[in-house]
Amino acid sequence: MVVLALIGICLALAVLFGPSYWIKHVLKVHGVDRPDLPGTGGELARHLLDEAGLNDVKLELTDQGDHYDPEDRTVRLLPEHMAGRSVTAVAVAAHEVSHAVQHARGERAFATRLALVKNFGWIDNVAMMILLASPILFAIVRAPIILVLQLALGVGLLGIRIIIHLATLPVEFDASFGKALPVLERGKYLAANDMPAARGVLRAAAWTYVAAALFTLVDIARWLRVLRF
Repeated sequence: MVVLALIGICLALAVLFGPSYWIKHVLKVHGVDRPDLPGTGGELARHLLDEAGLNDVKLELTDQGDHYDPEDRTVRLLPEHMAGRSVTAVAVAAHEVSHAVQHARGERAFATRLALVKNFGWIDNVAMMILLASPILFAIVRAPIILVLQLALGVGLLGIRIIIHLATLPVEFDASFGKALPVLERGKYLAANDMPAARGVLRAAAWTYVAAALFTLVDIARWLRVLRF
């Protein structure tokens, strides 16, 4: 039984943390500097934006992770992807520009994700406030049922966050394989022998939100343990 329990724990850890490790590993492996590439990730991003007629979309550095900000209409790249000459920098730049293209075209899936983020962006803060306040409220009212209901509400809100993360998957896969990959192939921005690596990076970029959803499961499991005891 102990062996089975250990195997179960290892499998659970692999499922929860494996995707995040894999994404970081793929980005790092293909993030090696390649002086032979014709340009940096930032240069490619600007070129692709202008080519798509999105001259008004800005390009900025960030330390908060590569992303497209639809509110500011800005593509933001990490320093290593903005100034780097690597397969990762090129693929990530193409992926984030693809989100700007989705936005500009008014694509339904992107609009749905944007609406979800806008309408439910408060969930994380409210859930954390409820969960952190539960011991204080219990100490005041001394009613176990109130504590249970409060924890259940907080955990339920975190569950909605998982649904939002999963709802972004079609948008992410379209950005990687419906737009970025065809653009890289058509424009020959990478040599043919670099395209398998680019596909790997684009696949990792598309699965980023799955990793985020799994980390939310860790939060829920932690609070469910508190709820049980």
